[in-house]
Amino acid sequence: MPVLTRDFDLWGGRATVGVDGDDAALDAATAAVHEWLDTVDLAASHYRDDSELAALHAADGHPTRVGPVLAEALEVALEAARRTDGLVDPTVGTVTLSAPASVPLVTRAGSWRDIELGDVDDSGATVTLPAGVRLDLGATAKAWAADRAAGLAFLATGTGVLVSLAGDLAVAGPAPVGGWIVLVTDDHRETADTAGAAAETVSITAGGLATSSTTVRSRTTPDGRTVAHVIDPVRWRPVTPVWRTVSVAAPDCVIANTATTAAIVLGDRAEEWLRAQGLPARLVGTDGRLVRLCAWPEPQIEGAPS
Repeated sequence: MPVLTRDFDLWGGRATVGVDGDDAALDAATAAVHEWLDTVDLAASHYRDDSELAALHAADGHPTRVGPVLAEALEVALEAARRTDGLVDPTVGTVTLSAPASVPLVTRAGSWRDIELGDVDDSGATVTLPAGVRLDLGATAKAWAADRAAGLAFLATGTGVLVSLAGDLAVAGPAPVGGWIVLVTDDHRETADTAGAAAETVSITAGGLATSSTTVRSRTTPDGRTVAHVIDPVRWRPVTPVWRTVSVAAPDCVIANTATTAAIVLGDRAEEWLRAQGLPARLVGTDGRLVRLCAWPEPQIEGAPS
């Protein structure tokens, strides 16, 4: 049975749902993914004034009860911060771009270590966010949403599914023959026809695959400077890019995207750190240098024996 896919716009990028099944399975998988993403957006979006996250920010340091979706998203973010010793920091939402390049962008009102998250259960959790701290869960929430969406789509269809949310990809259920064929490139919106020379395809059968890029998204400061969208939580400034793209395969998309974000922050120390994690990784430098680590496959040469 051929793999069927459906694309739609999502959070400034493109999402893809794929099934190793028929049209009915694709419809059911897509509906399950849309329903879940609507729930995530209402809970954890920092672009919506009516989100639970906005209400948490407005609490000004007071303990606040949040629902189970935001509670779990925050739990995932804090675990990523612990796992990377703060390289992936959910409090980077506090950063503004109003300061000149020579000084820190913001005075810290608190760190991720100061966030109090009560026991998370089916009803949610009580959260105390230090006054003045603003969360940006983007480094983990999209990947976590992809993991959960793939699981929900599999439950809805009983067939193998793939969910890609603007570059964060997760699969669930039996993979198609030959695995899920994925294009790895700077911009998840590219196709095999439009991708650059450094792009390549890989096959995955389980888990997650994430790609972080410093070329696709950027920020513009009030004085007209263009800076990377990824924040270095040590210097508390946008990173100075060493890598154009970092891709990582892992048991789930959260682990994969946590690693890619950490690698972008680490810059020239990323190779050593990724080797220590033991995760298959592919890095493309801003100078075009390509590095494959920890069993990331070398490209097959057409006509060579497999």
